[in-house]
Amino acid sequence: MKTAAILLSTLSVASAFAPSQNAASSCALNAAVPRETVLSEPDTTEFGKIWDPLGLAEMGSDETIAWFRHSEVKHGRVAMAAFVGWWAVGAGLRLPGELAYGLNFADVPSKGLEAWDAIPGWGKAQMLLFAGLIEFHDELFYSRRGTHYMRGGTPGKNMVPGLFDPLGLSTGKSAEAKARGRSSEIKNGRLAMIGVAGMWAAATLPGSVPLQPDC
Repeated sequence: MKTAAILLSTLSVASAFAPSQNAASSCALNAAVPRETVLSEPDTTEFGKIWDPLGLAEMGSDETIAWFRHSEVKHGRVAMAAFVGWWAVGAGLRLPGELAYGLNFADVPSKGLEAWDAIPGWGKAQMLLFAGLIEFHDELFYSRRGTHYMRGGTPGKNMVPGLFDPLGLSTGKSAEAKARGRSSEIKNGRLAMIGVAGMWAAATLPGSVPLQPDC
């Protein structure tokens, strides 16, 4: 009897440390999108293969690659907005009224960095705070309203209501059309990051960018 009791207690202790089938299923459901799926977009028409001379796509796990792609898409969107804003200011486009007390939009300098310097400190703080709130709520809504991009969700998908596609232009599009749109967005974002970096270099280091006019 003692021997049987000891064996039963040993088996029960061992089973407590054994991974359950439910736990394994949970881990599988929480896995990130495989790196092959992430790296399949955008297409490689320009170079014929993935342009990755530093081998960054081989670093880390699938979660790392998903984080890389999510960050790339976000930075690309910010860069596209920055490029358009820099161009609009340089082209002389202005909103009516005042940007801040005592500062009319019409008085904002036409050069990008000079325009930024003309904004009062509290105005800069408000813009940075707004960007931080978007980032915070994007992560929050990923966890509350969907699947996080590092747990099987789509990297780069915006989760803040009304921020992306407020007119619903993507509603009703096929999966193929949405895939083409994602590829175009990533490529345009990459070009915008290069463009903004070029304009910043031209503004801070005169003559550093060939054929670039003063901006």
